[in-house]
Amino acid sequence: MPDFDATLALYDRACSAAEIPRKGKNLVYTSANGHMFSQMNKAGELGIRLPKPRQKELGERHGAGPFKSYGATMRDYICLTDAMLEDEALIAGLLKEALVFVEAMPPGKKK
Repeated sequence: MPDFDATLALYDRACSAAEIPRKGKNLVYTSANGHMFSQMNKAGELGIRLPKPRQKELGERHGAGPFKSYGATMRDYICLTDAMLEDEALIAGLLKEALVFVEAMPPGKKK
């Protein structure tokens, strides 16, 4: 199981490198256009929301699988593997890709 504090510090550095503000205190995440596009779960895993072809590619290349948070499998999210978490530049790049992905969606509805 990932170390929550270490992953949070890594997540913060990657968000900073990608120039994307990280939000939240208990549920840490990024969002734009009314859509979340990355988050950490209670287990300290990091999930990033990406288009299906990119999810498939990352699954094949790195073994990334579905991301679960609060008992739910998050649609369009992949769970970064331990090896992926060792590459801060990869994480920052994926965050930028995820931002582009959600900015192309219709604006999310406020709840």
